[in-house]
Amino acid sequence: MAKRSRTYIWQFTIGLGFLSGLWTAIGIDPEEVLINLVGTTATGIFPDPLLRQLFIVLPLILLAISIRGAYKKGKVPGLASVLIAYVAGLSILVALWTSLLLLLAAIAIGYLATGRRLF
Repeated sequence: MAKRSRTYIWQFTIGLGFLSGLWTAIGIDPEEVLINLVGTTATGIFPDPLLRQLFIVLPLILLAISIRGAYKKGKVPGLASVLIAYVAGLSILVALWTSLLLLLAAIAIGYLATGRRLF
């Protein structure tokens, strides 16, 4: 149970939730920058409109896969922990201590979501 909880917390609560909120607060999205770079390079080598459309839709597909994975492993409390962690990352530049408390709450909810099925 501890390994599963630790993996969920690092992958989804901190990775998907907190870091996404932090990058949103800073104003950049590294995933979008990387996908645009690869997309521009790929369409320069192989100029196909379908390939460019794939790189436009790819961030949405990756987000849907991540949310599905978070739900599959943590159900509703797991998604709540990801959302709380996102808000914590989003507010870290404004209220540091509140953000850290929200992150701790998200980690606790993520731990409970994987260890004990509440819903």
